[in-house]
Order: sequence, then structure tokens, then C-alpha cells
Amino acid sequence: MLTATLVKEDYSLEDFMVNPLPRMELVDGKLVEKNGITLKHGKLQLRLGRYWEDYKKSSGQGGEVYTDVPCRTKKQGRYPNVAYLTPELVTEFGNLATLPQSFPLCAEIISPTDIAEDIFLKAQEYLESGGEEVWLVFPESRWVMVITENQGLMFTSGQVVSTQKVLIGFSVSVDDLLA
Repeated sequence: MLTATLVKEDYSLEDFMVNPLPRMELVDGKLVEKNGITLKHGKLQLRLGRYWEDYKKSSGQGGEVYTDVPCRTKKQGRYPNVAYLTPELVTEFGNLATLPQSFPLCAEIISPTDIAEDIFLKAQEYLESGGEEVWLVFPESRWVMVITENQGLMFTSGQVVSTQKVLIGFSVSVDDLLA
């Protein structure tokens, strides 16, 4: 997740569904630009996406892995940093401009300027809108939180983080992910 700058106020959720603008989220009825991307952020986003992609292929689970792709939650238009869509949902929604629900598995790479309450509210929003598992990756503190409807798990340096409900069986060491 990144800091955001207000860009435009009169952009509806329906507008977002049809024409999602790159690096723009619809938050509380306002179109805001995601900013604050760093080289480290981009590197981690690509690395996690590649790990999920390689695992879904090797495990035969299928589906698709995306980066910075639009989805609709119950109230907002969002762009998770990394997202996984199951084969069934690819078949149902794979050709739309915007996924009409949260991704079953998504991740946000947290920047130093992000506000903690906003991060957790966004994770909750994903879970309330069809998401089953949210990863919050904190590069500076070297933490990875995995949040589901019923639990929140914290993984730190020296530990192995694994999926809980989606893309079953995937795991990676926190140190390798955040290297």
C-alpha cells in the first residue's frame, strides 16, 4: 500500500468498474493517486508475484497472478500490489476491466509513509468483499502479516511465511522474500 494524493472527487464506483485509471484508487468517493513507490517496493512486488506465479504453475493449481490490477470492494475501487485469482474466477471474470470483488489472495507492500489504521482497514475491506487471505508485507521492519477472516499471523526474519486458505501449500522464508 502506498500513500495517496487526492486527484478528482466526482468519479463513481461504476466509472471505476468500466474505466479504472492506472495507479488510482477510488476511496470514500474520491479518486486518489497511489504514490510513494520506491525501488525496494517494486522489487518486492515483482518477487512476491514471481514466487506465487512459479508456485501456482508447479503445484498445478492454475489461476492467474497479477500486479497492480483493479478490483472492486463493497465500497471502494482498489489496486492490490499483488493478487491471485483462482481458475474458476479467471473463467468467470478474467476478461473484465475490473474484478467485481476482492481477489481471493492479495498482498500490499507497505511503505514507511502508510498509516497503520488505513492498512488494516484496507485488509478488512478486502476480506469483506470476497477476499480470503491478505498479506501485508513490511519491508523496513522485515515482517509479513497474513490475515484471514478468523486469524492474523505475524512472520519475522528467520521464519517461513505460508498461505493459509488460498494457493494452498505455498511458503517462502521471510528472509528470502525481503532480501
